[in-house]
Amino acid sequence: MRHNNAGRRLGRTTSHREAMFRNMVTSLLNHEKITTTDAKAKEIRSVAEKMITLGKRGDLHAMRLAASYIREKSVVTKLFSTIAPRYKERSGGYTRIIKLGIRQGDTAPISLIELVEEELPSKKAKQKPAKAAAPKKAKAPVAAAPVVEANVTTSTADPAEACEASAD
Repeated sequence: MRHNNAGRRLGRTTSHREAMFRNMVTSLLNHEKITTTDAKAKEIRSVAEKMITLGKRGDLHAMRLAASYIREKSVVTKLFSTIAPRYKERSGGYTRIIKLGIRQGDTAPISLIELVEEELPSKKAKQKPAKAAAPKKAKAPVAAAPVVEANVTTSTADPAEACEASAD
């Protein structure tokens, strides 16, 4: 029985599993969504949320702890400068797992794990332009002026050619 044994082994050694989780969390924070198997997605969710919590702390010690786990310095910078402030008011649940189906090669269940975006401010922003567009429709359309063709001649060196061009 597996009493008090948390986590999945995923058929890998401990060092291989930890290295894989570090790579996957780095990719998740860099691209903000990745596709993987259900079991791996469920495992890296807790690690990714801990990294975002470190980013929300924002102090030097938290940055060093995150940098010791995340593989790329640019991803650590992105975590502390753009990702963590996005979740300033949220107290957890920074990731979402969406089941995509079954992989054809080995029938493994595949999922998409992504960072949750805050949707409430964007919905309010979309409503305001819709209300402002209604008065614009009430205005009467302006008739377009008719297009008149003009016989334009180009200046040439020979005056005889200019006379022939204007005669046509």
